[in-house]
Amino acid sequence: MSAVLILVQYDNSQRRYNMHQHTFARCLCQSISLTVKDLDLRVSACHCDMCRKWGGSSFFSVHCGTDVVIDGLEYVRLFDSSKWAQRGFCSQCGSHIFFRLKENGHYSLPVGLFDDDIPFMFDKQIFIDEKPSWYCFAEQTHNQTGSEVFAQYGVSKCINS
Repeated sequence: MSAVLILVQYDNSQRRYNMHQHTFARCLCQSISLTVKDLDLRVSACHCDMCRKWGGSSFFSVHCGTDVVIDGLEYVRLFDSSKWAQRGFCSQCGSHIFFRLKENGHYSLPVGLFDDDIPFMFDKQIFIDEKPSWYCFAEQTHNQTGSEVFAQYGVSKCINS
């Protein structure tokens, strides 16, 4: 188990850690650990059909940029979930490890892989138009439909294509 010492300074415009050391995340069995340099503290919930099928409910994640180092890479299994994204999981314990955009290598990691002492904030819900009616969150968040998400990232095709 890795100890984490992080000095935090908020940048109000981006809400990112001012990293003096790297942040560590790990899967349930600890076969895979990740070192993240650019951790966004804003948590997003994705309500798309694919994320809900992948994890049984919404996918709560944080954006981590492209500078993610994976130890235990031999345990990572990939699933090409669309033409533009991959999902990684641990072959030993089944933990979800990442969602990664193929074009630019940008990672989103499940927030649950990180230690609880990181001051995350629930900030955004995407694919809000695909959210089932049987749940809702009390937090006031920025909400985007699937079309708005695709437009933001310049993707014009359906997520499954």
